[in-house]
Amino acid sequence: MEFLRSFRHSAPLLLLLYMATQSILGIYPRLRIFLAGRFLFIFSMQMVNTAIGWYLYELTGNPLSLGWLGLSEVIPAIGLALYAGHVIDKSDKRNMLFGGMRLYLMATALLAVVTSSWALDAPNHRMVELAIYFTIFWTGVFRAFTGPTFHSIVAQLVEKEHLPQAVTYSSTAWQAAAVAGPVAAGALISWLGISVMFGVSIVLLLAACAFTWRLPNLPVMHTNVQQRTWESVKAGLRYVWRTREVLTALSVDMFAVLFGGAVAMLPVFAKDILHVDATGMGLLKAAQGIGTVLVLFAISRKPLKKHQGRIMLQSVAAFGLCIIVFAVSKNFWLSFAVLFLSGVFDGISVIVRSTILQLYVPDDMRGRVSSVNSMFINSSNELGQFESGVAAKLLGTVPSVIFGGCMTLLVVAAAWWKAPTLRKLEY
Repeated sequence: MEFLRSFRHSAPLLLLLYMATQSILGIYPRLRIFLAGRFLFIFSMQMVNTAIGWYLYELTGNPLSLGWLGLSEVIPAIGLALYAGHVIDKSDKRNMLFGGMRLYLMATALLAVVTSSWALDAPNHRMVELAIYFTIFWTGVFRAFTGPTFHSIVAQLVEKEHLPQAVTYSSTAWQAAAVAGPVAAGALISWLGISVMFGVSIVLLLAACAFTWRLPNLPVMHTNVQQRTWESVKAGLRYVWRTREVLTALSVDMFAVLFGGAVAMLPVFAKDILHVDATGMGLLKAAQGIGTVLVLFAISRKPLKKHQGRIMLQSVAAFGLCIIVFAVSKNFWLSFAVLFLSGVFDGISVIVRSTILQLYVPDDMRGRVSSVNSMFINSSNELGQFESGVAAKLLGTVPSVIFGGCMTLLVVAAAWWKAPTLRKLEY
């Protein structure tokens, strides 16, 4: 029954995704194939991430183990990002994506073995813990290549005039999977056990591989495939640094997530301030994702036509205000509402930033610039959790989140004043 209940909650997201992608998919059937593969892949990965966090904490009883888990993945993901961008730009992106998915499939199968009842009955649980860290480290390596490839491949699947819509659809697929995946994982674990959950995840990964295999081979866009690795990497960095619209959009998003990461403190707010149980915390955690999915659906039906740069900055500012209201709220439904709205505003800024990256970046540099973008995102997410924890320790939970929201507003004010090209940007 829990599984059926979770499916009922996630089904509207899948319906919205289907409705949102009907307008141009008849023209671009390969975009439909890509979106199906991306949704299934992210859905499966979110299931695995949720299950591993739950299992590891059950195994160790130590919250610090979750920190080590995140660190195991983010170190290779950031460390290899620039090199990955060079490799992606001189490779067939379809083959890169298919190869990365197969490696994820192998890692998921290994995690299924490590989390089985056989492993749990082993006398040395420390070895099981280390095996999990080792496997997650390698998924971080794969993530350094697959994440930018997912982003950069979209421009080769549609014509330029349909690129903003295609970017919106791709983001919608990611967000819908990110919301539904953890819900399905929790339901499957509680109803059928973690081994069954991993079995479902493996089936979904196989389906994602099958869809990706159906994509056509895509031409290599790099104009100088013989260029040395370091020269190629420096070219990507120079492009980001010199293109102010791209650099400012990435920086604003990074600092907003870095300082506005109230979600990292959700367990504290749920238990000690709002006085709700784990179900209430789950609703709070899903609120932002639901808001983002809905606004992506709305934008896919009615794209932003003008003042996109100004709208992005205003959305990030509204995101910061939502975080401040969440910090001072003592009412569960008010907290849920402002987190939902923060997801709406975050979704708007994500669409504008992603479209800027697609429209402004030359075809032969998409992999390298997408890898720089992944470094910004990974750094802000992981460092944002660290910043939230340190600030809460020094200032207290509520003051630390208020501080983060105020810093987000300060970042937007600085960008509005110092980056007029982004403020005035239209596409």
